[in-house]
This record gives sequence, structure tokens and C-alpha cells, in this order.
Amino acid sequence: MSRQAVFEASLRYFLTPIGPFLDDPSVTEVMVNGNDQIFIERNGQIEPTDASFLNEDALRSAVNNLAQSVGREINERRPILDARLPDGSRVHAIIPPSSRGGTCLTIRKFSRIPLTLEDLMHFGSLTDSAREFLEICVRLRKNIIISGGSGTGKTSMLGALSRAIPETERIIVIEDTSELRLHQEHCLYLEAQPATRKSQSTLDIRELFRSSLRMRPDRIIVGEVRGGEALDLIQSMISGHEGSLSTVHASSAIDAMVRLETLSLMSDVEIPVYVARAQVASAIDVIVQLTRSNENGRRRISSITEAGRLTPDQQYQFCELFSLRPARALNGNKRELLTKTADFELLLTETGNTPSFSSQPFENGMEARIHDSRSLWTKPTVTQ
Repeated sequence: MSRQAVFEASLRYFLTPIGPFLDDPSVTEVMVNGNDQIFIERNGQIEPTDASFLNEDALRSAVNNLAQSVGREINERRPILDARLPDGSRVHAIIPPSSRGGTCLTIRKFSRIPLTLEDLMHFGSLTDSAREFLEICVRLRKNIIISGGSGTGKTSMLGALSRAIPETERIIVIEDTSELRLHQEHCLYLEAQPATRKSQSTLDIRELFRSSLRMRPDRIIVGEVRGGEALDLIQSMISGHEGSLSTVHASSAIDAMVRLETLSLMSDVEIPVYVARAQVASAIDVIVQLTRSNENGRRRISSITEAGRLTPDQQYQFCELFSLRPARALNGNKRELLTKTADFELLLTETGNTPSFSSQPFENGMEARIHDSRSLWTKPTVTQ
């Protein structure tokens, strides 16, 4: 038996109390709040369970075993662990005294079958028009930010959107904890590394990003922007590395831009606020906003927005292209556009606005790709 197989078998043993939830495909998250309080998320809703670890020591042993299996440490000096299970599921643990109620373990399960944009259509999050628009934006090498709160499905959306990247491109994926698995063959996956007992140095997202620029990337995908690496990403977007995809924690398009601006100012490069704002406005093309219903846990795309340049008084400008609207407000027989989701009350609908780059698909020979989103694109006028 290989060393990896031994680790996997050992880890499986220590996680026995939550094993059934890890095997259940309907469970998307397992939340252990101390040894005797375990919750799960199923269909976007949090449910209590009767499962428990024998005691705090048993739970702590499971976390220590997990840390050892990935070559990391968790102790009073480093009380937080970010890691992943052998199947790719994301793990976060925090131990006392940082966690007052006992060891906490949160597992975001890894989907063995990555979602596609077609899947999102089936779930009612996308229409044919919105799906086609996003696919064309990716092929036009627009810089796209996926924005949303925790648990809204940003990483799943990022993976689904990345499928529109042509197979011929070299893609570099950068993450804190590796989750994404792209279907394209030419992909390189870089993962941040914290300090360990053997190595006191860290390798963060920012260093990985700088390294990736020297690896001849066609596309750079950053799993989540949450620190000073935002400045490097933004500057790379405006200096030739177009077509980047990333996610950010924010509750609206304007909040996403402000957060990127704020994160850029957290870098070790001192720049004025107005410069950071101008660079963010120049770099970002499209923002896909995700939400999750508090009522039923349903995850949805709430808007697709083009980010414009700054106004003369240095304010962000936006052009909303798709937004959620009540189905009953649609005219005529458009209610049938609910695409297999006639029970949903809201539909992601075209607003009637067109993007500033509406002629680019025609200019780049992509006219054959335009079918359902035709109203968003404008054929350039031929001058005599």
C-alpha cells in the first residue's frame, strides 16, 4: 500500500462520524461546530444532524491527521488550517483557544462532475441568451469578475465559465487551496503554501501570480482575489494579459469594483486612491453577480453587468445587461422562456441595453456563434 493510500485510509477512519455526509452527493457542506454539534448543507439549506465525534480529542485527532496528510501544521501557534481532502473537497479548521467552543471543521465538498453553463440553464440560473453572451465574452477575452457572498457558488460558476476558453490556449490556475479542475488539456495549477515546521517561508497568491506572468500564459484564472494580489491582477489585465477570470466577495457590481480597489491599496506598492480606481475601471469588463435566497437556499445569477470607465467626477459607471425580473412582468408569451423552470418566479432577463463592445464578435469573425443573444450585438456599419 502506498504512503498516500495509507494517509487516505487513516483519514477516512478519523472522519468516520461524518463519513456518510462526505459520501452523500446531495450534501454540499459539512460543518462541525465542536465534537457534538454537526450541521450539513443540502439543497442550499442548513440542517442539524445527530452525528457526533466521541469527544474533543477525537475531533482534534481527525484535524491533526488531516494536517499531516497534506504536510501542514495546526497548533496553538498556527491555529488555522486550510487544506483539501483527497477528492479535492476544501477544508477549513480552527482550534482553541482561537475557537472558544472547541475545534471547528468546515468541509466544502468537491463536485466530482463540474457544473457547466448548460447545467445552470437547467437549474434556472441562466437563459440561452445569457449563456451565449457569457461564452462570447470569454472568447472575446473580456476580463470577467464573478461576485457574490459566501456559498453563492462563485467557484462553480468560475469553473463553468472557464469551459468557454478555447482548447488551444495555455491556462494557469492560481488558488489558495486547489479546487478547480478544467476540462482543457493545457492547464497548470498553482497552489499557495503556508509556512511549515520544515519551511518557515510562505508562498502566497501574489508570488504565484507574479511567477505565472513568466510562464507564457494565454489565460490566468485566480480562484479568489482577497489581498494585495488584486493590484498585480488588475495591472496585468491592462498591460496585455486579457481574458482573465476571477472571483471576489461582494454583494453587487459596484461593491465588487470598490472591493478590488480597496484590495489593490492593500499591496506593498503605494498608489493614490484615484489611480487604483482608474486602473480597476480600466481593467474589468464584465461582472457576473451571484446571490443565494435566504428563503430556500437557491443560488442564482442576479445580474450580468458591463463595467465602464470612470465619470468625470471619478465615479464608476455600469451598464446592466441582464437582471432578475418577475416572470409575470414579462410581455406576451415570454413566460415560456423559463426554460424548464416554469415554477420559478424570477428570470434572468435582457434589460434592453447593449454592451460597448457589441460589434466585436463581428469584427473577430464570431458571427456564426451568435444565435440566442443576437439583440445584444450590433453589426458594424460598412462605410462607403
